[in-house]
Order: sequence, then C-alpha cells, then structure tokens
Amino acid sequence: MLWAAAGVVTLGFLIALEIAAHHYGLPGPMINQAKEVIFAPKSGPLLYASMALMMVVLTWRERFIAIGAAIGIDVIFFLVRWAVDAKMMFGNGALWVMLACAVIAITRRTGQERMLLLKGVGLGLLLVAGRKTGDTWLLITSKTRPTVLDQYVATADHALGDPSWLAGRIVNATGAIGAHVLDYVYIQLAVMAVVVALYQLRNVATERRFPAHHLVRTFLVIGLLGPAIYMIFPVVGPIFAYGADGGHFAVANLWPNTPPGGDAPHHMGFNEFTPRNCMPSLHTAWATTIFIHSRKGPLILRIAGAFWLIATLGATLGFGYHYGTDIIAGVVFALTIEAALRALARGWDRSGIQLVAYGTAVFAALLVAYRYLPVQMADHPWVFGPLLMLAMVSVIYSFVRTTRLWEPRVAPARQPELQPELV
Repeated sequence: MLWAAAGVVTLGFLIALEIAAHHYGLPGPMINQAKEVIFAPKSGPLLYASMALMMVVLTWRERFIAIGAAIGIDVIFFLVRWAVDAKMMFGNGALWVMLACAVIAITRRTGQERMLLLKGVGLGLLLVAGRKTGDTWLLITSKTRPTVLDQYVATADHALGDPSWLAGRIVNATGAIGAHVLDYVYIQLAVMAVVVALYQLRNVATERRFPAHHLVRTFLVIGLLGPAIYMIFPVVGPIFAYGADGGHFAVANLWPNTPPGGDAPHHMGFNEFTPRNCMPSLHTAWATTIFIHSRKGPLILRIAGAFWLIATLGATLGFGYHYGTDIIAGVVFALTIEAALRALARGWDRSGIQLVAYGTAVFAALLVAYRYLPVQMADHPWVFGPLLMLAMVSVIYSFVRTTRLWEPRVAPARQPELQPELV
C-alpha cells in the first residue's frame, strides 16, 4: 500500500509539473523522457547508471542479458544516427531494457517477485525522472521569479570572507586540468551516487528485499524538496549576478577578481532563462549525502566519497555557481532530510523528532538571516562568520551523535573461559 501510494503521488506530481511546464510553453519531464525512447538522450551515463540500479534485483544471468540487450540496441541506434547524420548519444538501450523489465514484471511475474522487479524498475526510472523533473523545475523558476535576491546573499557572504571569489581565483590559477577535473565531478554527481547505492543494494538479489534506508531515497527527496526553496528564495549565483555570464543583467563584471561592496542590498531583475537554483546548494546537499552513505563502505569507497564532497565544494564555489552561504544551507538541508528519512525507516521517537526539528529551525534561521540581516552580517564578520559556521557544525554534531545512538549495538565476542590443566 505504501509503494502504491508513493507511486500515485509521484505520478500526480509529474502530471502537475507537466501541465505547469506547458503553461509556460515548455516541454515537461514526461514528454522529455518519452522523447528519449527514440531520440538522443541528454545523458547516456545517467541512463546506464539507472539501469544498473534496476539490475540489483536481477540474477547474474539476467544482468548479463540486460547489459547485452542494452548495448545491442544502442549499437543499432548508433548506426542509424550515423547514417542519417543525427545527434549522437548512447543510452536508449538502457531505457528500453528498463521499460522491457517493467512489462516482464507485469506479464510474466507474480506475487513477491513481481513487486521486487517493479521496485527495481521504479528505482531506476525515478532517478531518470528526478533529473528531468529538476530540469523542468529550473525552467519554471526562471519564468516565475523575475527578481532575484543575490545582492542580499552576496552581502551576507562578506561574513564568510567571500569564499566564491577566493575559490574562483584558485580554480583559475590551476588552469585547464583543475577546471576539467572539477567540471567532471560536478556533472557526474549522480553517477557517483549510483556507485554508492549499488554497494548498499548489493545483497538485494539474494535477500529478495530492499534495505529500510539507502542513498537513493535521500537523493530523490532532496531533488524533490530543494526546488521549492528556490521558489521562495530565488538566487542565480555570483557568476551570473556579478560576472560576465550575467550580461547586462549583472550588477557589474566583478567575479572572481573584485568582491562586491557592502551597499544596501535590494531585489534585482534578471533574465527569463537563468535558473534561480542557488539557495540552498543542492549539489552540496547531494555530495554531503554521498559522503555520509559512503562511510560504511570499503576504504576505496570512503576515499571516493570524501573526494567527491571536497571536489564538489570546490566546483560549486570555484565556478561561481554558489555563494558560501548557499553551501552552509545545503549541508544543513541535507542532514535534516537524511535524519528525517532515517527516523522514518526506524520509527519516529523523541530523538528523531528533536533532530529534525533542530535542523529545520537552523535552516529557517539561516534563510531569515540572509534575507533580513545581510548588512549587519557584513558589518560584523568576526561575529556572524563564526556564528554561521557554528550553526552548521552544531547540526553536524547533533546528527552524528543521534544517529550513532540509533546504530544497533553489537555485543563483544565472548572469550572462552580458561580451564585448569589436568595433571
């Protein structure tokens, strides 16, 4: 019943978003996804990563068949596109295989096996749908929010020492190699999430059930709730509001060499196509959850999770996509959602309610401070800078302390009693 209810809610949300997109003359997420059955997908790696998630419910023999079928279909599409000189991209085969598995689940499976396969297909398609939904949300924010609050956030960012301007100069100093590495990490964040999720779901095929909580759940909820904050607190980012990418809408071409002054901030109009997707930084939120969920993996996974978090922070700031204040809000946002989903999986209790309430209160306080106290924050950086960091650290500490108490206690191995020797 829970999965059925979640499916109905998701379908209703997608339909509503489709209608809203068409109202603004834009293709919605369902139309965009349907096009990728035939036309070149936007991201082939994402489709294959989604298929890999779906395959956690399959046997090894079925996995080899699915991979072979996907590659074969993509080869056919490649040859046809090459012959007609169409846009080249792989990934159609992976989407076809996921849709075929859904048909097989309905027509050839029964009972628990049908439900398990449908859950696997749903998991894979939800990752793809989440990407399409996010793209549509971003377009809607640019159409419905003509003014942005960048001047408020940039002023508040003085309390942190304008980290985006500093990181931008550092990235420029690293040259093309550093920029390419950070760009790859930033773009392929979802693929790294799938790698961690595959480790967490590695036993689904043998146990014939999903764990109570895993990374994909948090990843999707962050993507669902984050754009709602964009609508409340529209921000485009320093490279647009204070850089060359903003054109004549920018305050001035200041990023990353000259931090903006501390003048009284005000709403500023902006174009109708740049997404208002900065507050909070969802890339930071996603990278934070990848880091958290990689902690229980092998050493190589823990190293990769830490690297992805650090590199994502470097990219979000160094490319001018976010302010430092966005990063702090993104960390608090991610930990609050992760705490809520863990509490839901284990059953709500006092500690779970307190943790989620505290994270929500800190996140709301950050947004209020960014909007109504930016001048005071800029005038007293030695007070508000440490306070912002302390607020984030307090949420991190509360999360770590509470979730450790939720971990099952493992009794120490009992030592055999020493027996006296018989003489």
